[in-house]
Amino acid sequence: MIRLLPRLHLFEFLDQSWLPALLRRGEVDYLHVVLDRVRPYDAVAPQLGDLLRMSGTNRIIDLCSGTGGPWRTLLPALRRVHGEAEVVLTDLHPTPVPELPAGAQYRDTPVDVTRIPEELTGVRTLFEALHHFRPKQARALLADAATRGVPIAAFELTQRSLPYVLFQLLLIIPLVWGFTPLIRPVRWWRLLFTYLVPIIPLLILWDGVVSSLRTYAPEDLEELTEGLDANGYKWHTGVHRAQGMNITYLIGLPRPRP
Repeated sequence: MIRLLPRLHLFEFLDQSWLPALLRRGEVDYLHVVLDRVRPYDAVAPQLGDLLRMSGTNRIIDLCSGTGGPWRTLLPALRRVHGEAEVVLTDLHPTPVPELPAGAQYRDTPVDVTRIPEELTGVRTLFEALHHFRPKQARALLADAATRGVPIAAFELTQRSLPYVLFQLLLIIPLVWGFTPLIRPVRWWRLLFTYLVPIIPLLILWDGVVSSLRTYAPEDLEELTEGLDANGYKWHTGVHRAQGMNITYLIGLPRPRP
């Protein structure tokens, strides 16, 4: 694949501590309803189930979980193919998450991905998170997994391609308008800042495009993991296609134990 767009590490509004709480909530609630209704990551449940079996564990340590990511629907889907699967959600700034599915818990103390506590053992995962790290940070995160011999899997729905960016420019704002009535509870401020003064759709549009421009393509992931193969650690990267969507993935596996 030819990388027509350079990777640009621009700022995202959700990364900024000064973003007003109502606008942050508006953007996060929209992302929640999209993940819950579209369920794009349910398609990787069999892949995660295989990874758990190969790793000899039932536990997933999810990094940079934010407010829960895809786990409200993904964990039930995963448990249908790996019945004992469980997930511990973690974040540098833990956020209380109501209504977690059975088998999920949220660690209430901060977890820095560059210094993951020894007691958090299991398959590490990142969903829509790797692009938040600059190459040096991302490589350090991946190197830590390889050095410790810990399995890791990163998934990104966004793509750094011109067609995908054009798709976002044309459709994100109409999609926000369409999904907003599905968000519960209905809030006056959400309707105000979505339809009358469309700040929330514009924030989501900006962050969506920037996420795409930050996204690591499979070729970038191969470069990031070059040389991180101590003690037989192996890396696999590719694109999973499901329901008309492309999910870029990176999976790191230690050498199987004899």
